[in-house]
Amino acid sequence: MNEVSVREENGYNEPFNVRDCALITLSTGHTAQTLREFRDRLEVVPDASIYHHFWGRFLQPQFDEPEYNNDFAAWIYNDLHEKALAERLSVIDPTEFDDISALRGELIERVEEYLDEVPWVPWSRADQLFFFVRSQIVIMDTGKVLDHPSELAPALNEMSLGSIFYHFIDARRRTDAREDDFSAWLAGWGERYRPLIEAIHAIDPYFSSLKEIRRLLRDLFTGFFSESGSKVT
Repeated sequence: MNEVSVREENGYNEPFNVRDCALITLSTGHTAQTLREFRDRLEVVPDASIYHHFWGRFLQPQFDEPEYNNDFAAWIYNDLHEKALAERLSVIDPTEFDDISALRGELIERVEEYLDEVPWVPWSRADQLFFFVRSQIVIMDTGKVLDHPSELAPALNEMSLGSIFYHFIDARRRTDAREDDFSAWLAGWGERYRPLIEAIHAIDPYFSSLKEIRRLLRDLFTGFFSESGSKVT
């Protein structure tokens, strides 16, 4: 059975439309100056705020490598000067949680444990408040359409970091299967692509930059189609 027949048999005849995206940051109206206030705000801020403070950094300009990879840990280290707690929050991987509610619960639990351990309530200066924000995603059509999986590798060379964020990271939030768009599309082409899909699933998006994710994906696609003899242009 040729690949066109496989695609038709699986009912997956749609091409892959490459999208781009940007994040618009919006205020939630919640701030915190002390660690106790921070803990209380974690209970009430919208899910979109928790999501933003873990993932929004990917689309923000970075002039150096951040020591802590989420906004919560960075504030606790830089402004509350509580390194031990910052390290506990920094190792939280949001991809390990089924939903934002579970992630929120883990954050609150670690902060509460720390508050029980220290004899004071850490606080920041008045000009170093933590501002809880949320983000709204703006999706743009790039006009680029892929008709065959072998086009993925060359297409990645031209994809913006916004495209990588949308298809590899944001897809896990907006789809029922909590899967990246590349894997979902490849699954419609039959079992031949199962090893490639499993290799994509092995990439941890949280502890890599978008540039690194793009490189890893490009290497996977290039290697797979080179070994299988499919043409990659």
